[in-house]
Amino acid sequence: MMDVIKRMLASRKAKPVLWMLGLLPLAWMVWQTMQGAYVNPEESLVRGAGDWALRFLCLTLAVTPARVTFKLPQVLRFRRVLGLLMFSYAVVHLVLYMGLAMGFSLGEIATDIADRPFILAGMLTFLLLLPLALTSNNAAIRALGASNWQALHRLIYVAAGTAVLHFLWMRAGKNDTAEVWVYTAILGLLLGWRLWYWNRNHPAAGACGH
Repeated sequence: MMDVIKRMLASRKAKPVLWMLGLLPLAWMVWQTMQGAYVNPEESLVRGAGDWALRFLCLTLAVTPARVTFKLPQVLRFRRVLGLLMFSYAVVHLVLYMGLAMGFSLGEIATDIADRPFILAGMLTFLLLLPLALTSNNAAIRALGASNWQALHRLIYVAAGTAVLHFLWMRAGKNDTAEVWVYTAILGLLLGWRLWYWNRNHPAAGACGH
């Protein structure tokens, strides 16, 4: 069974299939809007895109634990695709907010950022993700050098924190935070696993508190 999974993951068709599957939720949301299925299409689209950005963030951070735990080096091939899908949904989330909610008025957007902390946290998250998306290519790795590129891409851990804050503060205003804690627990486990794994492989540094 594991050999079959490894062959599927190594297939040249795997990445295109992942892209198609990853874009299905967006296609479904557009279809539902066209069918008039949403009571509040504006809110449903903005929130739906944001939810999927957060889900793909979790999947992106799950790649390394999955690789190590299940001894599947093949899954590393998909980390970039998952990260770009995450960013794509973040872009859709931002553009829909700016267009549907704010009418692309820079003045209103600036006021909203100043008045509502969850909007500020969302904007900060996007700014943290932007350089990661722009450097998600082999040319950027060569230009920056592997160590600098890896250091830059650790910003995803900070972005995970600000994304949860964005979600929490948004839902707290509606007294609906149950789902937030699910994502918080998932991201906490994924980041906690990384800390454990790093300390296990760098015992001297861990003992020094670095």
